[in-house]
Amino acid sequence: MDKKIAEEMIGLAIGQLSYSYTPYSGFKVGASLLTKNGKLYTGCNIENASYTPTNCAERTAFFKAVSEGEREFQAICIVGGKDGVLTEYAAPCGVCRQVMMEFCDPDTFQIILATSKEQYEVFTLKELLPLGFGPHNLS
Repeated sequence: MDKKIAEEMIGLAIGQLSYSYTPYSGFKVGASLLTKNGKLYTGCNIENASYTPTNCAERTAFFKAVSEGEREFQAICIVGGKDGVLTEYAAPCGVCRQVMMEFCDPDTFQIILATSKEQYEVFTLKELLPLGFGPHNLS
């Protein structure tokens, strides 16, 4: 992952924290998603009083991109913390990992977990979802 691109994605993800709607948990999450053609999509988490309809930042970014015709993705950056304070990495939940598996190559898709532009780690989807189930399993 190119450092300049990673830093841009981290900045965009951090910016999404201000849009996060979290009146119940107070745990704000922001994401930025990079397509293979270089376009960036952003997302924040959106909670709901009945909990189940809550949507994670990662899925918000994916759904925005897919709804505009994107199908090929390179990387996602995720940041999050209680009241928007970034003290540790906010890894994607299982549902978000499964959405990533639907659209991304687990061997090459990169997931950036960050607390700042200076403090981040990059993982592949395969590292975070070993033996994942995806479209290829249905072929």
